[in-house]
Amino acid sequence: MESHIKKKMLPLPSDSSSNPFDILNEEIVWKILDHLHNDSSATKSFSLTCKTFYFLESRHRNTLKPLRTQLLPRILHRYPSVSHLDLSLCPRVDDNTLNVISSAFKATLLSINLSRSRFFTNVGLSSLFVNCSDLLEVDLSNATELTDLAASAIAKAKNLERLRLARCKLITDMGIGCIAVGCRKLRSLCLKWCLGVGDLGVELIALKCKEINSLDLSYLPITEKCLKSVLQIQHLEDLVLEGCHGIDDNGLSTLEHSCKSLKMLNMSNCQNVTHTGLSSMTNGAEQLQQLILAYGSAVSPKPSKVTADLTKCLHTFSKLQSIKLDGCVVTWSGIKAMASLHASIKELSFSKCLGVTDEGLSFLVQSHKELRKLDITCCRLKSVSRCLKLSILKLGICSNISDEGLSNVGSCCSVLKELDLYRSVAINDAGIAAIADGCPALEMINIAYNDKITDYSLISLSKCLKLKVLEIRGCPGVSSIGLSAIAVGCKQLTVLDIKKCFNINDNGMLPLAQFSQNLKQINLSYCSVTDVGLVALASINCLQNMTILHLAGLTPNGLAAALLACQGLTKVKLHASFRPLLPKSIIGYMEAHGCVFHWRDKACTKEMDPKGWKLHFGRSTEVA
Repeated sequence: MESHIKKKMLPLPSDSSSNPFDILNEEIVWKILDHLHNDSSATKSFSLTCKTFYFLESRHRNTLKPLRTQLLPRILHRYPSVSHLDLSLCPRVDDNTLNVISSAFKATLLSINLSRSRFFTNVGLSSLFVNCSDLLEVDLSNATELTDLAASAIAKAKNLERLRLARCKLITDMGIGCIAVGCRKLRSLCLKWCLGVGDLGVELIALKCKEINSLDLSYLPITEKCLKSVLQIQHLEDLVLEGCHGIDDNGLSTLEHSCKSLKMLNMSNCQNVTHTGLSSMTNGAEQLQQLILAYGSAVSPKPSKVTADLTKCLHTFSKLQSIKLDGCVVTWSGIKAMASLHASIKELSFSKCLGVTDEGLSFLVQSHKELRKLDITCCRLKSVSRCLKLSILKLGICSNISDEGLSNVGSCCSVLKELDLYRSVAINDAGIAAIADGCPALEMINIAYNDKITDYSLISLSKCLKLKVLEIRGCPGVSSIGLSAIAVGCKQLTVLDIKKCFNINDNGMLPLAQFSQNLKQINLSYCSVTDVGLVALASINCLQNMTILHLAGLTPNGLAAALLACQGLTKVKLHASFRPLLPKSIIGYMEAHGCVFHWRDKACTKEMDPKGWKLHFGRSTEVA
């Protein structure tokens, strides 16, 4: 074997027809492809190097995310070894498509995502689960038309470990019972908003699926009756009970014990549960790491308050790392009690909380120096730069945050990835420049509705090469010059909101079309873009979601041309005045390919803040 490899490594002959890549055996090429796994453009370039690499790349790839259904026949032929298929960008997937997929990947398919797909029934699902017997993971979220017949088809997947049925509102206890009996190996199950499922269905899952470690029961009409069985699941780690209004303190008091393996508990929006019920629910949960109590009464009887009574429930959890208390009233006694927790807290969320002060936050930060994520949206605080390990920081509607504070954040929080400065009106270009210089790993920034922001901020942010999400709506000081810098520098950009950036025109769209080939979502409302700019954007293959309201330079012909050219669109938001002006054949063609039109009859309001925005208990009156 060694002699064979050495033979391949001999100096190449001078013959110009020799392929220098022939010295690489298949194993080496696959190692290279493993390193390129997260870079689709690099993988594509690699496969186009030569015929050998093209062939090997097609055999190596095991994950696919097609941009549209029409590409599937060609893709299925080229990539025979796919084990993970994500069809979330393909809104139209019918039974015939599922039959083709199940035949092509019968021996390899392990997971499939149909969370954004429609038009398939229990017939197609039955074919999928019978043919692909090794399936481990299926996401059927948002399939609102599926019934218990589909659930009985799912039950044929004997090896299934992860299943998502969020918003499958027609599935009942009977269908869940079939799944419980057929899918005994389930480890993760999401039943969020499955309104036809009650205590009986959940109990059957708890009794039959002994390997469950993650269970989402959000907004189900359940009571404490099923919780007795749920808490007896030996390996349960994550339990979500958000919005379960049938659960209350009296019911929880009847529970004999909690689940010792529980690591995450979400009881947000549980209006009938106070700290008393929470204490019963978590008694003995020594492994608890994350607790979410947003917008509920678990923190205290009405009104919701973070008090010392709540934190008394938390002192026994030495492994607690994350606490989310969004929408609560925070008291000084609660802050002091949280600061005294023995656990090393890494994540705190006080979004839209009243009572959070700079003094209280400083007190918490001094006690929990490992803090990595902090959400204080609407809390009006001055500085958070002491949190050196922060990766996510939300300062939306914090009117006291200044450039000086952002400079401190930029110099201290070098690993910051997400920053929300929505309506933080005291900041300007200097603060954004400090963030861009000090936070090179930044992936998301929201600086919407800040009238002091100009092109200088965008030019600074163009140095953040990993930037994926940029929200600059309502920033009248930015223009096509700044947007062009973003397009050239931030080639990973996927989401862009430039609504009411009146100085952005076609000159900004052309660089986007050339450099931002990963762009998936854009809001152009009220900009100065015309037919030329919109048609240019249509060349972006990844583009799926467009909002184009009140573009003065847009004509019906230009809109029709852009829609036809942009074949990957799944959602378009347009003004209702265009509906009678567009040919019905074009609308029908787009809808037949899975595009959903949202028609808005909203009056044109060029004022930056026409509703006289105000802060009411941390909530904005504006509707996006």
